[in-house]
Amino acid sequence: MADGKANQTLRDGDEDALTLEEKEDLAAAEPEAEPVTYTGTDFDVEGLVRRLERGDIVIPTFGHGDDSLEVAGFQRGFVWRRPQMDRFIESLLMGYPIPGIMLVQQVDRRYLVLDGQQRLRTLGAFYQGIHATKEFGLENVADEFKGLTYRTLSPEQRRQLDNTFIQATIVKTDGSNESLEAIYQVFERLNSGGTQLTPHEIRIALYPGALVDFLERLNQATVWRQLYGARSLRLRDQELILRIIALYYNSTNYFRPQKKFLNEFLGAHRNLEGLDNRKLEKLFADSSQLLFAGPGKAALRFQSSQVNAALAEALYIGLMRRLDGGTKPSPTEVEHAVRSFTSNKEAAVTISGSTATEEYVRKRLEMATREFSNL
Repeated sequence: MADGKANQTLRDGDEDALTLEEKEDLAAAEPEAEPVTYTGTDFDVEGLVRRLERGDIVIPTFGHGDDSLEVAGFQRGFVWRRPQMDRFIESLLMGYPIPGIMLVQQVDRRYLVLDGQQRLRTLGAFYQGIHATKEFGLENVADEFKGLTYRTLSPEQRRQLDNTFIQATIVKTDGSNESLEAIYQVFERLNSGGTQLTPHEIRIALYPGALVDFLERLNQATVWRQLYGARSLRLRDQELILRIIALYYNSTNYFRPQKKFLNEFLGAHRNLEGLDNRKLEKLFADSSQLLFAGPGKAALRFQSSQVNAALAEALYIGLMRRLDGGTKPSPTEVEHAVRSFTSNKEAAVTISGSTATEEYVRKRLEMATREFSNL
């Protein structure tokens, strides 16, 4: 989330850093610990690469992926630089110990990469001999390995690489929401160091489908983009839309931790089951237009240049409820309601600091709804 004080942890251009609220959400304990089934096995490097090439091991795409995958999109992209890639291959050639990988075995027996994307992509690139359209020759390594490609390895070096075993932990899923929630909890515990995934990045990895596609369509809407600003590389804009929709439909049953509330909503409506997406799209678009024509970009910001998700969520839901009642206020009336809401000290408390408590969510939605209904 990008809320109030939480936004102060985000410097300009530092969107990779997690906000305070995202850290709190990741650290929050689930009310129930989901069991998971897993086994351990070893794969030789050549076997891993062979499985990658024929699609038996899949590195999922981020966001909406192959509909046949129960889990998709855990990885944010290939982020290792050449020195890391070279030294990984060198470690294998030297026989050094390396970390294991974690895979998810789905119903069709394919393995999806839960942890270890960069190592596997590096192996695939080295065996193919190409990285970033250039020949993959080792550079950032000891002199005896400099310039070597897989093709120019000596027979002894090739056997050393091909026959090295990498330990793999294999988690099994049956595709059910309960099974996916267990994997979500596993991934959270792996999600440390480097650039951590946000709760929403993990969420849409687990539940790709028509609802994620719908969220992305709303996220591309012109007026929404004018209100929100530049696209969030960490998908905070898309998560905000999910929050708006989930609370619009089910605010009375909101509970903490917020990540689980949103997980359950996305899982329950993964393919838009039970959602009137045409009505939602119109309410969202009309609300965006009124907010932009009235208070403008300032509507989504509170004591900061960053978007305040708690404020935006309250304003959108309050306005969508008003529009759903059949009456449409003027932009001037909307501007007045927004000003009245943000100047209310009681409302200000609910959109600053830690904003995901049941009490604050309920209170700010009630107050925003009242402001718009009184127009």
